Order: sequence, then structure tokens, then C-alpha cells
Amino acid sequence: MTGARRARRSAGLLLFRRTGDGPEVLLGHMGGPFFARRDAGAWTVPKGEYEEDEPAWEAARREFREELGLEPPDGEAVPLGEVRQAGGKTVTVWAVEGDLDPAAVVPGTFVMEWPPRSGRTREFPELDRVAWFGLDRAREAIVKAQSAFLDRLAEHPH
Repeated sequence: MTGARRARRSAGLLLFRRTGDGPEVLLGHMGGPFFARRDAGAWTVPKGEYEEDEPAWEAARREFREELGLEPPDGEAVPLGEVRQAGGKTVTVWAVEGDLDPAAVVPGTFVMEWPPRSGRTREFPELDRVAWFGLDRAREAIVKAQSAFLDRLAEHPH
């Protein structure tokens, strides 16, 4: 696009399961060197960017596959709406009930120059690990803007 910068949009699936202690959500720790030593604010809903001509729901399912290396569950999709993150990206998320073993995840990868200005590129996992979190712990770990999705899930009768 000339002149105008395309608005960045991401879509994702927030997997949740019911436990005796309340719902748990599956979050991914962002891979790469910038988040390696961070915990708070370094966990995210599995998601990714999409183009305007791709429906957000299809992008959310595709990104789940790409980021986790597993098929997304077929359960009822609960729309959790969208949030705008600090960097300006708009993220749209659906919650889907399901269960998976984090050890079964085979994350997708990305390539970046590392160390900066070294001329060398390295491959990093999109998500370097995934884990189940209770909602209170998830609120401490998740990217700040995405905590709204946890609040919306908590309000949903499930």
C-alpha cells in the first residue's frame, strides 16, 4: 500500500477446560530472545496475523495449527471479541472448550537476525512452551491487553 500502513490484525483461539478449581486456559510463552527471561506479559493466546481477504475465524484455526502443530478442537466457538494491543495490533479471539497435552505441541518457527546487526539469522519457535493456567494466574502472565479475553471468558456461562 502506498502512503497508508495496513492495520495489523491477528486472530486466535483460547482453549479452555473445566476443572474442579474452575476453568483453565491454554497459553503460549512467546518464543525468541526478547521474551526468553520474561514471564509476566510474555504469555499469549495462540494467534497470528491475517490478511483482509481471510475470514478471522479461519485465520484463528489456521494459526492454532501453525503455532501448536495440532488440529484445533471442533467445540462450540465462543466469541470473545477483540482488543487493541499496545503496539496497535487488533486481536480477535474465540474460546473453544477442549483439552490437549502441552508436551504434544510442535511449535511453528520464525527466522530473525540475531544478535541484532550481526548479519546472522537464527530460527526460533513461535511459542517456546505452552501451559494450562487458572484464570488468576493467567491474568498475571498474559499480554496485558489480552486479559480482557480472560474476563470475557469468566463471564460466559460454561
